[in-house]
Amino acid sequence: MNNLLVLGGSGFVGSVLCERLVRGSRGGGRITVASRRSVHGRHLQTLPTVEIVQADVHDDAQLAQLVAGRDAVVNLVAILHGSEADFERAHVALPRRLAQACLAAGVRRVVHVSALGTDAKAPSMYLRSKAAGEAALRQPGLEVTILRPSVIFGAGDGFLNLFARVQAVMPVMPLACASARFQPVWVDDVAEAIARSLDDPATAGQTLECAGPRVYTLAELVKLAGRWSGHERPVLALPAALGRLQARVMEWLPGETLMSLDNVRSMQVPNIASGHCPGLEQLGIDATALEAVGPGMLAPSGEAGRLNRWRAAAHSG
Repeated sequence: MNNLLVLGGSGFVGSVLCERLVRGSRGGGRITVASRRSVHGRHLQTLPTVEIVQADVHDDAQLAQLVAGRDAVVNLVAILHGSEADFERAHVALPRRLAQACLAAGVRRVVHVSALGTDAKAPSMYLRSKAAGEAALRQPGLEVTILRPSVIFGAGDGFLNLFARVQAVMPVMPLACASARFQPVWVDDVAEAIARSLDDPATAGQTLECAGPRVYTLAELVKLAGRWSGHERPVLALPAALGRLQARVMEWLPGETLMSLDNVRSMQVPNIASGHCPGLEQLGIDATALEAVGPGMLAPSGEAGRLNRWRAAAHSG
């Protein structure tokens, strides 16, 4: 797999994946990252063999041109917030059009990152659209590996880092779905899973669950984010009705959306490994504990950050 196309490669997971692919490349493989705006991928331009191409992946002609001549495609395009039409466009229409473009170009190999809890009858637009996107890619003639991660943590994530920032300015944390369950997985482990899936033809046709070694409630994760960042606040678990009201208000606030009503509905489904699909161990990956990375990731001290990088290097070795 020396000529790869990565859709969504300039984002959180994609950036780590590109670094991993470059580090493990053999024979000078080429990685093309398609980005709506090339400036979004400028942090990757220092990586050898990585090319940033400005393109609209939702345009059929541009997508066909991107896919042509590739050995494999990795799809990381996803959104957390939006309307039903937004979820349909990102999670369903794009995988369907990607499947068509790959079949037309003779590109058989696709690795697609979905999510735990996907189901056509799930309570949220996010989970239902993820399930429909998986189905759209399961086409005769394609060799598709689907990865379903739990919530992904790592430097610059939009989950633990977000709760750490909020606690830095809030005296108390009113929290919807405080008892919702997650099995957080380290972004480096997800990137490793993608890379190993590309290298292993036996994963074609498989669905793999990417989850960490331990299950936490949302309240526990919020407390850990506050503690490790030096701003732990009391967590006030909200009743279901107040939690929905909080989410509706947050949807209308300007700036970054902290939580939407659709997020609340997603959290009705445990974000943990089902046990019905193989996990990271199928790929020979020993999932990294949150406690091994989180303190260094969130601590304000630069020394803690260096310790975190040392831990990451030690784990990969």
